[in-house]
Amino acid sequence: MILLRHGQSEFNLLFTATRKDPGIADPKLTPLGHAQAEAASVALAGAGIRRIICSPYTRALQTAAPVARALKLPVFVNPVVRERYAFSCDIGSPRMELSLAWPDLDFTAIEEIWWPSIEEPADGIIGRAALFRAEMTALPDWSDTLVVCHWGFILSMTGQSMMNCQWLRCDPTAPAPAEIVWRP
Repeated sequence: MILLRHGQSEFNLLFTATRKDPGIADPKLTPLGHAQAEAASVALAGAGIRRIICSPYTRALQTAAPVARALKLPVFVNPVVRERYAFSCDIGSPRMELSLAWPDLDFTAIEEIWWPSIEEPADGIIGRAALFRAEMTALPDWSDTLVVCHWGFILSMTGQSMMNCQWLRCDPTAPAPAEIVWRP
């Protein structure tokens, strides 16, 4: 499968400049983030993608949208691939708001408030990554899947830190990373 980190968000832009949480809940993509998502849709056009799974955060949904349009594929929303809840950007939008903003997507499989109410420990996201790894391994066509997700989830799946809108191939049948180094 391919793991694609979302494009640059309003939070990423400010946090990178100040290293302080700017207090933006469920941030949208910046103009650069939208351009990164469009570029990803072109670059991934020939990757053999037949399924798109996406985190319910707005920045991930906005990143998945041009890829889905280009490939004429539906987007399956799965909160298991969400970011580790540690900053203001990890406060999501309620299911009803997402349904109104994205009427073509199905949010019925997620709860109204689908993100944690307190900081998620590192072993929480590592456990979610392990669960997702097992679910994907059980599918015969996991290699045809694009997962639009987040820095912490990709780190938990692969042990690698990714920049906005970078992607990599991930074999869920391979062993999970032995050690994961978290950075603030």
